[in-house]
Amino acid sequence: MSSLISVDAVEKRYGERRALRGVSFGVAEGEIVGLLGPNGAGKSTMLGILASILAADGGSATVAGCRLPAQAAEARKVVGFVPQSEALYPTLSANENLGFFARMLGLGRAAAAAAIARVLALVELEDRAREPIAAFSVGMRRRLNLACGLLHEPRVLLLDEPTVGVDPQSRERIFEAVRGLADRGTAVLYSTHGMEEAERLCGRIVLLDGGAVMAEGTTAELVAAAHLVPRIRVATRSALPDGWLPDVPGARLVGRSGGRLEVEVHELSDAPAVMLAAARDGGEVVELAVHRPDLADVFFALTGRALRDQKESG
Repeated sequence: MSSLISVDAVEKRYGERRALRGVSFGVAEGEIVGLLGPNGAGKSTMLGILASILAADGGSATVAGCRLPAQAAEARKVVGFVPQSEALYPTLSANENLGFFARMLGLGRAAAAAAIARVLALVELEDRAREPIAAFSVGMRRRLNLACGLLHEPRVLLLDEPTVGVDPQSRERIFEAVRGLADRGTAVLYSTHGMEEAERLCGRIVLLDGGAVMAEGTTAELVAAAHLVPRIRVATRSALPDGWLPDVPGARLVGRSGGRLEVEVHELSDAPAVMLAAARDGGEVVELAVHRPDLADVFFALTGRALRDQKESG
């Protein structure tokens, strides 16, 4: 697969603050890559550079073979950017909003009409196309926001938190649309705070923090690199005595809260042995929960749990 997004050692500064610190990654044709990170990590700045809204201070970035910012005009013809804030006019209908953006993209009358019909069908808003969008739900506006970025059938799609505040049905429709675009060869860079949606939708993850790439790979690769292992939470009718666990190979007691004990194991297949040992020494097992390490565990392991409340300008 050819790389449609290529980022090499990109730097960006806001005064004395380095928003991006030598960021490098790529997105291939037909790939959905998740861009994750806490507030202030550099996600929005990275998307702004790829959308040719911002210029990097160092390194290089290309989209669909167009070097930025030198070939920004050419790049905009093949890049779709869907910002987190809705870029819509509430007093206009869905048709009128799409018509405005179609003209901004340089589509002729016939091409615009065909494109509007296509994207309205894609986001399932055909029946509401003539209504002012001021009356639309959040999910409907988010779907229309996505549609505006797809009118020119971009080869590269940049999405900044496209499902914020939407209902589950609208979220699923947005996911289906994004997957369909990737299946047809679009390279998608998907910025999100949603770990579960990143795991579901993205084949690979780029995790930013402090303007630098902390990790990159599939969820399984990131879990392995962070040396995370499954955990079992168990509680029994009677308190478990000290020394109940050592005869379970590879198991380690890592926490105790009230009557619940947290046990790390090397493999999920060790869970039955932990349960049997707990039942033997503590009587009836009244609670058993198994947690497989996921993207959220990786995120917190690499970025910590401290609050990041400042407004993200990077």
